[in-house]
Amino acid sequence: MNIIVCDDDREIVEAIEIYLENEGYNIFKAYNGIEVLRIIKEKEIHLVIMDIMMPEMDGIRATKRIREVLNIPVIMLSAKVEDTDKIMGLNMGADDYITKPFNPLELIARVKSQLRRFTTLGGIETKKDVFTTGGLLVDDGCKQITVDGEDIQLTPLQYKILKLLTENAGRVFSIEQIYEQVWEEKAINPENTVAVHIRKIREQIEINPKEPKYLKVVWGIGYKVEKI
Repeated sequence: MNIIVCDDDREIVEAIEIYLENEGYNIFKAYNGIEVLRIIKEKEIHLVIMDIMMPEMDGIRATKRIREVLNIPVIMLSAKVEDTDKIMGLNMGADDYITKPFNPLELIARVKSQLRRFTTLGGIETKKDVFTTGGLLVDDGCKQITVDGEDIQLTPLQYKILKLLTENAGRVFSIEQIYEQVWEEKAINPENTVAVHIRKIREQIEINPKEPKYLKVVWGIGYKVEKI
């Protein structure tokens, strides 16, 4: 899930980013409403956390603009506690409101609640041929792979390996199983062949291929894509 965190206080943005990344969310940072609108045009966003009082474009006006095109959840942040701010934010289309300073656990709980409600009500179109874990997304309908919103280019065989493992995130496949399902033939000494393709995939999808976040080896058994 992609979340925008917007506040003109960069320390608050950095703190929220850490909390939410630890929960497996992909974070886009912004510091005013104009930047939020730009990111929404460029990326698929599922939720916005946004301060009310900001320069250039405040959270109220930005929320109103968001509502003209999207129904994604918006959680408003504010140092103020007056009911008028809360009412104004909700009237402009915000879904929830939290006052600074806030408890990180409360913010995480509200984010999860809004995303759960949004998904249940059909705000996010669930596709049977789209598989995700953390920031990794495999769209089998479009034959497209992205990591944290960035397109990844793989060969057809590499794509089939990653799709197989991501579709079954958390499940360990032996080298023989991977070979037979991807190459669609009997596996005869497939270790080197599969290992080379795994290495190439890691070079594309991992920040540090030597310490992979997604595509991991289970020694003596095979490989898996981590379920995040």
